[in-house]
Amino acid sequence: MGKSSNNHGGEAEVAESSHLQLLSSIIPSSESERISLIHSYNHAFKGFSAMLTQHEASILSGHEEIVSIFPDPLLQLHTTRSWDFLNVESGTTSTPLFHHNLSRDVIIGVIDTGIWPESPSFNDNGIGEIPSRWKGVCMEGSDFKKSNCNRKLIGARYYNTPKALIPPKSSSNKSHPINITGSPRDSVGHGTHTTSIAAGAPIANASYYGLAPGTARGGSPSARIASYKACSLEGCSGSTILKAFDDAIKDGVDIISVSIGMTSIFQSDFLNDPIAIGAFHAQQMGVMVVCSAGNSGPDPYTIVNSAPWIFTVAASNIDRDFQSTVVLGNGKTFPGPAINFSNLTRSKTYPLARAEDVAAAFTPSSDARSCYPGSLDPKKVRGKIIVCSGDGSNPRRIQKLVVEDAKAIGMILIDELQKGSPFESGIYPFTEVGDIAGFHILKYINSTKNPTATILPTKEVPRIRPAPVVAFFSSRGPGGLTENILKPDIMAPGVAILAAMIPKTEAGSVPIGRKVSKFGIRSGTSMACPHVTGAAAFIKSVHPQWSSSMIRSALMTTAIISNNMRKDLTNSTGFSANPHEMGVGEISPLKALYPGLVFETTTEDYLHFLCYYGYPEKTIRAVANKKFSCPSTSFDELISNINYPSISISKLDRHLAAQTVTRTVMNVGSPNSTYIAQLHAPVGLEVTVSPKKIVFVEGLERATFKVSFNGKEASRGYCFGSITWFDGLHSVRTVFAVNVE
Repeated sequence: MGKSSNNHGGEAEVAESSHLQLLSSIIPSSESERISLIHSYNHAFKGFSAMLTQHEASILSGHEEIVSIFPDPLLQLHTTRSWDFLNVESGTTSTPLFHHNLSRDVIIGVIDTGIWPESPSFNDNGIGEIPSRWKGVCMEGSDFKKSNCNRKLIGARYYNTPKALIPPKSSSNKSHPINITGSPRDSVGHGTHTTSIAAGAPIANASYYGLAPGTARGGSPSARIASYKACSLEGCSGSTILKAFDDAIKDGVDIISVSIGMTSIFQSDFLNDPIAIGAFHAQQMGVMVVCSAGNSGPDPYTIVNSAPWIFTVAASNIDRDFQSTVVLGNGKTFPGPAINFSNLTRSKTYPLARAEDVAAAFTPSSDARSCYPGSLDPKKVRGKIIVCSGDGSNPRRIQKLVVEDAKAIGMILIDELQKGSPFESGIYPFTEVGDIAGFHILKYINSTKNPTATILPTKEVPRIRPAPVVAFFSSRGPGGLTENILKPDIMAPGVAILAAMIPKTEAGSVPIGRKVSKFGIRSGTSMACPHVTGAAAFIKSVHPQWSSSMIRSALMTTAIISNNMRKDLTNSTGFSANPHEMGVGEISPLKALYPGLVFETTTEDYLHFLCYYGYPEKTIRAVANKKFSCPSTSFDELISNINYPSISISKLDRHLAAQTVTRTVMNVGSPNSTYIAQLHAPVGLEVTVSPKKIVFVEGLERATFKVSFNGKEASRGYCFGSITWFDGLHSVRTVFAVNVE
C-alpha cells in the first residue's frame, strides 16, 4: 500500500493515471492484469493500494514521489443508562436531550461494519432537511436501497475489499481479481451498535429481553449519521479504512468515529498505520477523529491509536451490572456477572464437576481446566454443570462452545480478571465468578460425593458501587511509540452497554416465546469510543466554531476524577487508577460545554511532533502537502512541549536540572477573568508553575505558562499529578505523567 505526495492539480483522473503509470513501470508486461488500483486516494491525500510482490514494493519505495509504502494490515474491531449515569456523575440531572435540536447539523461518520437501517435508533422523526454541505452518497447494494437512507442516516458506503486476493510471492505467481458483491448493511452488529451509541435517536421502552429497560439514545440524538462499511467479522483491511477516511472527509463529515485498531503486539509507526494516516489528514481538514484504545488490557504498553491528533478512549463500567447466581446443593449462593436467559430454576439442581475431572483421555489437566477444544470427554460431561477456569488465552466464547457442544447443562467460569465484563451466552446457562467465590465452589465440590448446583437466569443489579471503574480489558499506556504524549486521553462507558443491534435469530440466541430484540448489550473500548464521539458532536452543536482540539481539550480538562462513592477512580483490581489506565478521567459532556479555558493543538504542533519523532523534513512536507521547515533543534524529548491538554515526560533524569514544558491556553469563558494555579503533585517530585496567576482582560484571548519538573528527591518510575487553573467558576485540569530515572 503506497502513499504518494503528488497533487497533480487535485484531479482524481490525473492522479489515478499517474499511479497506474507508476505501477506499469515496475510490474512486468507479462502480468499486465495486475496493473490496477484496488483503492485510489485523491481527496484529502494522494495515494493508492495495489497488488505487488515484495521485490516490486521495494523498488517502488525508492521512488521520489512515494512517502511511505507498507503491507496492507488486517485491523481488529474493538468490541441507555450510560448517558444518564454520566450526567449524574457530573453533578447534574439535565441531559443532552435539552439541546436536542442543536445537534441536527453535526455529521458523524462511522467507519465500522456497516449499519442496520431499519433499527428504530436511526429514524428521522423531527429532523429537518439534510445540510446542503453534505456531498456524500447512499450506495445501493444487494439488500440495501437508497430509500434505506433518510434525514438521520444521510450516507452509507461499502467497499468491495478484495480480501480473497493474496499478494503474489514472486513475479511468477499470477493473481486474478475476484468480483465481490456487497452492501452497506451490517451483518455483524458492531457498526450498528457503535453508531447508535454516538447518535441514536431516543427510543422509549428499549431493553434486551427485559434487561436494561429504559430510553435508549445516543450522545447526540439529532446528529446526522454517515456509515462507512470497511470491516467484516474477519477484521478490517487497512487500505479500505484509508479509502473510508478519504471518502468521509470528501463527503463533509464533522467527526469520524473509529472503533478499530492495529494489534498492540505489532504496532506500526505513525506513517505506516492506516488509521494514523487517515486521521492526520482528517484533522488537517478540520475533521475530528475519535478512536478506541484497544482491548488488550490490563498490561501496560498495549494502547493503540496513540497519535496525538487522535482522541484515544479507554473503557469503564457504569453503575449497573447483570448477574446470574450459582445455587449450590448446600444452599449457598454466588452471584456472578453474566447475561443468560436460561430456563433453570432453584427447584432443581444438576451434577456439578470440575472440568479437569471430566477430561478426555490423554488430555493435560491444565488444558481441560481451561476447557480448550477437544479437552473434555462428552460422555463424562453430559448432563452436568461444568466448572472451567480462565487462563487469559482461551476466549470465554470458545470455552462456552466447548462445554455446550459436550452436552453440559451449563457452565461456571472462574476468572478474576474478566468478571467485570458480563459475557452473553443466550439461552445457555452460564455465569462467571471471581477467585474467592470460585474457591468456595471448588471447596464444595471436594467436600461431597455428589455435588450439585443450578444457574439462575440473569437479573439486573442497579446502583453498583464503585462506578466508574477502569475495565480490565481496556488497553493501557504508556504509548509504545512515544511516551511523551499521555495516552489514553480519556475514559468513557464501555461495559455492558445497551444499544441498537441487528436481529440475532440463530439458535440459542432468542429466549423461548420472545420476539427478536432490536437492541443488544456489548462491552469493549469499541463502545467507549462512540460515547466520546457523541459527546464531541453535542459540544460542536453548541460551539460550531470550535476546532477539534478545542473540543478535545474541553472534554479532557473537565473530566470526572471521582466515582459514585466520591472517592478516587479505581481500576478493576480495586487500586487507584492512574492516567495510563484512564487518561485524564471519565468524560463529563455537560461540564465540557463551558470549560473556561482550552488548549488548542494546531496542525503546526502535529508537524513539529513528526519532526521531533524523527521523520525527515522532506517526508513531512510531502505528508502535509505544504511548505514546512522543522525546528533547527528536533529530538524526541521535545514532543512533551507540543500544546497538548495533558503532559507526559518519558525520562526525567533526577541528576540533571529541571525539565520545563510550555503550554498556551485560550480563554473561551468570561473575557475578564483571573485564574489561579492549584498544584497536586506526588511527594518528592518538585513541580513549579510560572506564572501562578493568569489574568484575562478584554482583547487578551491567550496566555502562556511554563511547568518545571525536578525529580532529584522523587522515587524512580512514573509520578502522576495535575495542575488545575481555577477562576471561582471553572476548574481547568491538566494531568501530568513524569517518569523519573
